[in-house]
Amino acid sequence: MTVIAIDGPSGSGKSTVAKALAARLGLAYLDTGAMYRAAALAAARAGLLDQPEALPGLVKGMALEISLAADGPAVRLDGEDVTEAIRSAAVSGSVSKLATVIPARRVLVDRQRAIVAAHRQPGIVVEGRDITTVVAPEADVRVLITASESARLRRRALERHGQADAAAMAATVDEVLRRDRDDSTVAEFVQAAPGVTLIDSSDLSIEQTVAAVLKLLPGA
Repeated sequence: MTVIAIDGPSGSGKSTVAKALAARLGLAYLDTGAMYRAAALAAARAGLLDQPEALPGLVKGMALEISLAADGPAVRLDGEDVTEAIRSAAVSGSVSKLATVIPARRVLVDRQRAIVAAHRQPGIVVEGRDITTVVAPEADVRVLITASESARLRRRALERHGQADAAAMAATVDEVLRRDRDDSTVAEFVQAAPGVTLIDSSDLSIEQTVAAVLKLLPGA
């Protein structure tokens, strides 16, 4: 049994590292951010994103399926494949409207905890924003991966635009910095909680960051 919990801000590399760890160790992989994105898409389609009182009920009732594949989750919403749709700029710009509604967040956290409990054998890598403290505080390994603001903007620009010039980096500011600012009001992913190992990936490659996490495994 191995549960690895990874938190971190946007662009820190946590998703890439989590998928690499899951593939390396033969574990399931849960991208909790994809769940929030799917819920935000459902809320937008229902015209409820600006009605916070309606969001917990919507989240509780939505038919959400998410795979746990190490190469990235396939997400289905009400039977429709929304794997690509939840990565759109529109969803990226609106997901915090749902993620910062605490009652709606609790519904998703309950689902995430259930997934972790069901996949303790052989194990699971879970990543997001409040994994080490709320979703899986008893994980075998608890890590907060961070990086400098410039490194995070550069990585997200490369991911979204294929380049990291000034214009591309400027285009990612809202997605990276504004979303982090909003989400930090309901989740702790900047400061490592007691018992959580902080890894600054600013000057590390993905392989180096993965190696740093592997060293934390029991018996490593």
